[in-house]
Amino acid sequence: MHTPHVVVVMGVAGTGKTTIGPLLAARLGVPYAEGDDFHPPANIAKMSAGHPLDDADRWPWLDAIGSWAHGRAGLGGVVSSSALKRSYRDRLRAAAPGIVFLHLTGDRRLIEDRMSHRQGHFMPTALLDSQFATLQPLGADEPGVAVDVSGSPEEITARAVRALDTLPGLTPQ
Repeated sequence: MHTPHVVVVMGVAGTGKTTIGPLLAARLGVPYAEGDDFHPPANIAKMSAGHPLDDADRWPWLDAIGSWAHGRAGLGGVVSSSALKRSYRDRLRAAAPGIVFLHLTGDRRLIEDRMSHRQGHFMPTALLDSQFATLQPLGADEPGVAVDVSGSPEEITARAVRALDTLPGLTPQ
């Protein structure tokens, strides 16, 4: 029997982390944590005002996510986090060495269209360009997979499960 991993669902805003994360967690039979819930109020206020976060803003947020992931080591879990830069993912892995990443990828126009239709979210579409400019895709030496976000949430989740099943040490579903 394999030990369940903690999966970090990552990607730019609008890729569906908050939609796919809970679906994936349900398929894997593990809890889900919404990465946005780990942001301090100052970060949410800054993004709501249309200002991108800088690294100093992100460190406490990443540390909080890393702490949650560390607490789920050996138990499994799914958490969302943009994790756009390699240094951010390195920080998460330092806190929780067994985590793996599910990078949700997609066409910028599709993502912008999805963002423009969501309601009640603090991230404005105006920050999408800064997200893409910051994004450093997973390196070949990073534990994780990339999955395209075209199609329905169920189709994306099924692709994600199949892709994750190819990683060593994950429990097949």
